Amino acid sequence: MKILVPISKVPDTTAKIAFTDNNTAFDTNNVQFIINPTDEWYALVRAIELVEQGGGSVTVINVGPAENDQFIRKALAIGANDAVRVDAEPKDAFFTASQIADYAKANGYDLVITGKETIDYNGAQIGAMIAEMMDAGYVALVTSLSVDGGKATMNREIEGGEEVVEASLPLVVSAQKGMAEQRIPNMRGIMQARTKPLQVVAPNGASPLVNISAYHLPEDKGGCTYVDAENVGELVRLLHEEAKVI
Repeated sequence: MKILVPISKVPDTTAKIAFTDNNTAFDTNNVQFIINPTDEWYALVRAIELVEQGGGSVTVINVGPAENDQFIRKALAIGANDAVRVDAEPKDAFFTASQIADYAKANGYDLVITGKETIDYNGAQIGAMIAEMMDAGYVALVTSLSVDGGKATMNREIEGGEEVVEASLPLVVSAQKGMAEQRIPNMRGIMQARTKPLQVVAPNGASPLVNISAYHLPEDKGGCTYVDAENVGELVRLLHEEAKVI
């Protein structure tokens, strides 16, 4: 079974976010970047587990510049067999999904596993777009995944319970918490990652559909108003007249 796992480079959750060029670009100065956690912890690790259990290969794919190679090498150290980088800036979800879908179709992948969303844009768009472009099935927010022959069985949480879904390959799946447990690269994996194949390919010529005109930070939270515990009437007045929640 051939599995493709798209990975993204994102700012660490502790990074202080700022913008530059009149709020039209993200300021990368003094920002530490990481592999998107749901891509790494859930999608990539589960893909590796499936190959360990049933054979096959795991390829990681990233759309981005050469500076992303260090993050791709980490994915190889965790256990991916090989990697590919599409040499282009990931300008929007459509552009990125188009690059991944074209590569997946051209190379006959049975299963594509993405993280549920990136922690910088939180769009959760890539998986569905890849599936549409591949003319493949799509199951989102999966918490467990097993494959037997040409059929995948998945669990995902729904309101008040859990849903079990079966689908035939080829298939695109987005993974969330519960799919797998994070793996830390060991020394052997780090050494092997240096010699594993990392192919760089040109973009397919697709044009982005979205252009970002400006970024804005969230407004600062307002101050807190404290009310004496004995003054219930004042609390009710504030909730009614100022907060307008009652």
